[in-house]
Amino acid sequence: MKKYILLIALAASIQLSAQNKPVEKYKSFPFGTVKPSGWIQTQMQYDVNGFVGKLDKLVPDLINDPIYSSGRLHKNSVSKDLGNLKDGDAEGSEQYKWWNSETQSNWWDGYIRNVLLLNDKEGLKKVQKHITEVIKSQDEDGYIGIYAKDLRYNFKSENGELWAKTTMFRGLLAYYEFSQDKKLFSVIEKAINNVMINYPIGKSSPFYSGENFNAGVSHGLTFTDVLDKMYQITGDKKYIEYARFLYLDFCKTYQSEKDAQLENIFNPDYKLQSHGVHTFEHLRPLTVAAYSIDNAELQKALDIYTQRIEKVTTLTGGAIGDEWIAQRAADATNTGYEYCSLQELLNSYSMLFQKQGKSKTAEAIETTFYNAAQGARNPNHSCIAYLKTDNSYEMEGTKNGEIEPNRKQIRYKYSPAHQEVAVCCNPNAGRITPYFIENSWLLENETTLVNALLGPTKLETKVKNNPIAIEVVTEYPYENKFNYLITNSNQASFTIKIRKPSWVTEIVTTENYKIEGDFITVARKFSKSDKIQIEFKTEIRVKQDANQENYFTYGALFYAKAIEAEELKGRNYFEGFDDFSYKSKNNIRYQFIENNKAAYGNNQIKVNAKNSNTNEVEEITLIPFGKTILRQVSFKSGN
Repeated sequence: MKKYILLIALAASIQLSAQNKPVEKYKSFPFGTVKPSGWIQTQMQYDVNGFVGKLDKLVPDLINDPIYSSGRLHKNSVSKDLGNLKDGDAEGSEQYKWWNSETQSNWWDGYIRNVLLLNDKEGLKKVQKHITEVIKSQDEDGYIGIYAKDLRYNFKSENGELWAKTTMFRGLLAYYEFSQDKKLFSVIEKAINNVMINYPIGKSSPFYSGENFNAGVSHGLTFTDVLDKMYQITGDKKYIEYARFLYLDFCKTYQSEKDAQLENIFNPDYKLQSHGVHTFEHLRPLTVAAYSIDNAELQKALDIYTQRIEKVTTLTGGAIGDEWIAQRAADATNTGYEYCSLQELLNSYSMLFQKQGKSKTAEAIETTFYNAAQGARNPNHSCIAYLKTDNSYEMEGTKNGEIEPNRKQIRYKYSPAHQEVAVCCNPNAGRITPYFIENSWLLENETTLVNALLGPTKLETKVKNNPIAIEVVTEYPYENKFNYLITNSNQASFTIKIRKPSWVTEIVTTENYKIEGDFITVARKFSKSDKIQIEFKTEIRVKQDANQENYFTYGALFYAKAIEAEELKGRNYFEGFDDFSYKSKNNIRYQFIENNKAAYGNNQIKVNAKNSNTNEVEEITLIPFGKTILRQVSFKSGN
C-alpha cells in the first residue's frame, strides 16, 4: 500500500510541475566527435584485433542466431543451448530465450563504436552489412525486435522485449550520429514510435510480468537510454516524458531487481541487494526521470540512490557485482565485481555528470576506467575477467578460494568469451572504452568546450560555425603532463575548461587561466595552430576504505603489489584465443605501517610494509593496479 500512496503523491506533484524541466549542466557531443589517440587508441585497436573484434568467431552460434529476423521467438519457442553451464543457477530457463539478443546487440554496439572511432576499414564493411540487415528486418508497422506477432507486447511473465530493443538501438543511434544517415534515423524513429503506440502512456503496463524472476523485463528499463538520446538529438520532450512513464511503471510493478524502485529508495532501512548490473544501470532511468521534470522527490531519490551506490563500490571503482549485492558493503577481498557492472556504472555516471555537472562524478568515472576496468583486463592476452576482486590472490574460478554453497563458481578467470557462464561481460568490455571516450568532452555553451575526463583524445567540432580541432597528447594517467594541440583556421575566440582532479597539489603552466570550481578555464583568442601545456603535480596519498584498509595512490592511479603466479591454459577457442587461470606461487600478505617511507619514481611506489608471515619489515614495489593479474592493493594496519 505504501508503494501506491507514494506513487500517487508523486504523480500529483508531477502534474503540478508538468511544464517545467531542470536545466542540464552540459550537452553531449554526437558520437564520433571525440576520438581516441595515444595509448587508448592503441589499446582499442588491440581489442578490435582481439576478443572484441573476434567474438563473432569465438561464439558464432550466439552472434549469428537470427533472433531479430527469421528466428524470432514465438509461443512454442524453447530455451536455447547457449553453451553455458547451469549448475546452481536458480533464475530459471526463460531468460535463456532472449539472452542471444543481449549478447549480439551489446557486442554490435561496442564493435560499431570501436571501428567507427578507429576508422577500421574491414570492420566498417562488416558494420555496414549489419546495418543493412537490421533495416531489412523491420516490419511494416516499424517493429524491430525478437518476438513474432503472437507474443510481442503481450506478456505476463519474463521477457526481453524492451531489453532486446535497447541493446540494438544504442548501437544504431551511435552509427546514425556518426554517419548522419537519414534513412537509418527514420528506421529508428519508426521503431521507437512502434513501442510508444503499443505500450501507450497511462493505458498499459510494460513492466507487468507476474511475480516471478524477471531479469529481462527489468533490464528493459534501460530503454530510457534510447529515449534520452532521442531527446538529445531532436529536442522533442515526448521521449523523456515516455521515459518517466516507464520508470514510474517499473516502480509500481513486481520486480525481482528492485533496488531502484522509489518505495525502496525512500526506505531508510533498505540496503542494495539486487543483481549488481541491474542496480548500476538503473541509475540512468532514475536520472532521466529526475531531469524530465522539475520534481523535488525525484531529485531526492536520485541523491539517495547515488549515495547508496558509493557504499557498494571499492576505492578502485569496483562496483559489487558477484553477482548480487546482497546487502553487503564493498570489501577489497570479499566482494567481487562483474565487468558488466563496471561498464554500466561508468555509463550511468557519465549520464549523471552530463546532467548534474558534479566533478566528483567525473573523477569516479576515471577511477573506474583507469583502475577497476583496466585491472580486470589480462595485460598479456586478449581476454578479461568475468569477475574480479581488488585483492586478487588467485584466479582459478572462485573468489580467492571461497566456495559458494550450491553454486559452481567459475567466473574468476580470464577468457575471450566466458561462454560457460554467459557471453555478457566480453561484449560490455568492448563498449566501455568508446563510452569513456564519447563522454570525455562536453559542451557547456556555444563557446565553451569542457574536457571532463582526462586522457589522450581528439575533439573535432565547431564553435559558432568555426571548425576547431583539439588533440590531447598525454600518457595520462601514467603521467600527468598534457599538451592540448589546437587547430583553429579562423582564429576564433572560445573557452576551454579542463577538469582539475582533487589530488592535484600544483598546476604548472605558462597559460593565463582562472579556476572556476574544479575546472581550469582558459578563455582567449586562439591562433591557427596553438597549444596549451599543463602539468599536474601530486604526491603519494594513502586512502582508507570503510574497513580501515589502506590503499596507495598517485594521481588517478592505485598501486598494488603484484603476486607471482603460475599461468594455466584452459579452453582453446582457436589459435591465439584461450582461457587462462592463475595460481599464486606464494601466500605472503603485507601489512601497512605508519613509517612506510613511501616514495614514487618511474611509475612505481617503493614502500616499507610488514610481512605478515615473518613479522619483518620489507621494502616492496607497487605498480599500477591496472597492470596486474594477482595482487594485493589494500593493506591492513600492522602497527
